[in-house]
Amino acid sequence: MNQKTLTKLEFDKITALLEENAGSFRGRQLCRRLKPMTDLEKINTYQEQTAAAYTRIVRKGRISFSDASPVEESMKRLEIGGSLSISELLRIAKLLSNTARAKAYGRHDTQEDSADCLDAFFDQLDPLPALSGEIERCIISEDEISDDASSTLKHIRRSMGAINDRIHSTLNGLVNGSLRTYLQDAIITMRGDRYCIPVKAEYRSSVQGLIHDQSSTGSTLFIEPMAVVKLNNDLKELYAKEQEEIQVILARLSADAAQYIEEIRTDYRTMTDLDFIFARGALALSMRGSRPVLNEEGRIHIREGRHPLLDQKKVVPITVSLGEDFTLLIVTGPNTGGKTVSLKTVGLFTLMGQAGLHIPAADRSELAVFHQVYADIGDEQSIEQSLSTFSSHMTNIVSFLKKVDEHSLVLFDELGAGTDPTEGAALATSILSYLHQRGIRAMATTHYSELKVYALSTPGVENACCEFDVESLRPTYRLLIGIPGKSNAFAISGKLGLPDYIIEDAKKRLSEQDISFEDLLTDLETSRRTIEKEREEIAAYRREAEELKKQAAQRQEKLDAQRDKIIREANEKAAAILRDAKEVADETIRNFHKFGKENISAAEMEKERERLRKKIKDTSAASSIQSAKQKKAYKPEDFKPGETVKILSMNLTGTVRSVPDSRGNVTVQMGILNSQVNISDLEIIDEAPAYAPQKLNRTSRGKIKMSKSLSVSPEINLLGRTVDEAIAELDKYLDDALLSHLNTVRIVHGKGTGALRKGIHEYLRRQKHVKSYHLAEFGEGDAGVTIAELG
Repeated sequence: MNQKTLTKLEFDKITALLEENAGSFRGRQLCRRLKPMTDLEKINTYQEQTAAAYTRIVRKGRISFSDASPVEESMKRLEIGGSLSISELLRIAKLLSNTARAKAYGRHDTQEDSADCLDAFFDQLDPLPALSGEIERCIISEDEISDDASSTLKHIRRSMGAINDRIHSTLNGLVNGSLRTYLQDAIITMRGDRYCIPVKAEYRSSVQGLIHDQSSTGSTLFIEPMAVVKLNNDLKELYAKEQEEIQVILARLSADAAQYIEEIRTDYRTMTDLDFIFARGALALSMRGSRPVLNEEGRIHIREGRHPLLDQKKVVPITVSLGEDFTLLIVTGPNTGGKTVSLKTVGLFTLMGQAGLHIPAADRSELAVFHQVYADIGDEQSIEQSLSTFSSHMTNIVSFLKKVDEHSLVLFDELGAGTDPTEGAALATSILSYLHQRGIRAMATTHYSELKVYALSTPGVENACCEFDVESLRPTYRLLIGIPGKSNAFAISGKLGLPDYIIEDAKKRLSEQDISFEDLLTDLETSRRTIEKEREEIAAYRREAEELKKQAAQRQEKLDAQRDKIIREANEKAAAILRDAKEVADETIRNFHKFGKENISAAEMEKERERLRKKIKDTSAASSIQSAKQKKAYKPEDFKPGETVKILSMNLTGTVRSVPDSRGNVTVQMGILNSQVNISDLEIIDEAPAYAPQKLNRTSRGKIKMSKSLSVSPEINLLGRTVDEAIAELDKYLDDALLSHLNTVRIVHGKGTGALRKGIHEYLRRQKHVKSYHLAEFGEGDAGVTIAELG
């Protein structure tokens, strides 16, 4: 890929953003050196790696590779038997510790955490815990070796501590005793690595010892008393032994590391490769990118693409196609309307996709693999080379027209500008026609009406425009495929205050052909707006119909469950009533036998009979629940469409919608549901149905609009649910609430750990129909309840 195109399309800024997400030196190098590829298999491998890293970051969070410092120089020294320094050994230990963390990060802990292409990288990692543990045990920091690194070092340092104590004790006795009057200050100081005391110059002969230094004025001499000379000598000797032992320890640790040279190299290379891959995944996450579908047939279809270098909160997504129904796209419209941004978006997305990066666009966006991308964008004027804008542009175009082929993508910004409009338009048309005849994919921006006509009259060439709002004098930055753009010069001038008589005079100077063409563009624009508005309305009605269908299916499921429950409860009650009746009968027979054998008074017998009569009456009342009154016998002719009936088995009310068939089945509507019911399970009533069919309201435009008539509770209780269960239930509830025109709902989730509340808030934040949400006030549920406003 030529470097000039990479610079024109600002691919270097993308690699700079990528580099910011890498932690290791080599990882940043790989990011900086990333270039678009032309091998589709290799590109797909990179894309798969980026997608896997993206998924892992979303599930497990980021992982740092900053401790993967370069170790190759150290490995070469180990190969020739050299000994490593403290800092080199520490770098190896940090690399191995980071490797251990990465190894743990790469494990699949749950079933949802499925295998991916990065497993091969994580499997190569070997943390070498024994080596890293030994280095960390022996080396505390860059400047300190642990006493426990060896028994010899521990003994030397213990001896050094004892001699230090003796030196300080001896010097303290001299400073605070016999030599006190000879000293400048009662202190002990160091000169070189020898302990000294500050003696006044005039008392030099009174203090026996070695002079090591004097003050700048010469009034103070730093003398090592003879009493500590031998001790200082012993201490210096121990210092030397300590350094020798440290070198022995470092040599031993280096020998240990030398056994794992290849493993350490593999760990470093794999860790930095993973750093590069996860940098791509992190960039995709920050851009809200998606993996493009790549092909070698020259098809481009970008869905809602956002230029990655613009403010993502303000950039307007564009949808653009090229290479399937047409191979040449000509974009027209006023300045500052977004034509160049659209051109750069197509070019930069192509480069990013071929470099293995995700693009900030909607899923299922498609990109083609091109061997070269040529771009003529921006002001090419060169004062040093005495080239005008037109000459410099033409020089650039000539340079790549010699090289383009069917595997190239060519981008022109304001093709033919900078010279006589008539000649420029003719030249631009010829260049584009040459590319089109060769089947080369190209995209060009222009102001020339001649190119608009060329696109309208040439098969395989398509017009596009960047929409412009004349009323506000602002571009909308929306790219519209299939419609040529207007210059809007007269309209813009009039809005800016140019007198009408000047504008009218300018219109008279246009030829009839130009006026007709502008009128045609105006009609096309008006038709497009009308069609787009109607398409949006149709899509809205379709979504509403699908939602109502979904709600109907859910309610049918609820009704079926309710019917089963009612039947089950009725059977249980019937069984209980039979048991009670049997018990009454058994008790009656027992009493009959009892009264026949014993001498019972008539008053007692009457009392017992009254009790049994009452019990039989209660049992009969209970049985009336199953059939409140004797069902009237109906004929099929009695069930006419429009009759209000009661479905006995379900205890629901509905309306007959069809005459009985040969088996006695009729269609009964209960609310929004229609069900086949046999007439034996129906009873004709004169009451209003419990569920009314949904009303059909007609808007002022004559459009049919459905409204939900069933009431929905303004509160949903999600206590005890998992986050996934709660989201699924909340999703259905909000749909019902919207159809019921509820403005505010209460969502009860409780306080607990806060995980459920966090999950619900994350879900609400993504819903377009949720205007706002907040925790309830004190006394209304506090942090255990969220209030959501719908709109």
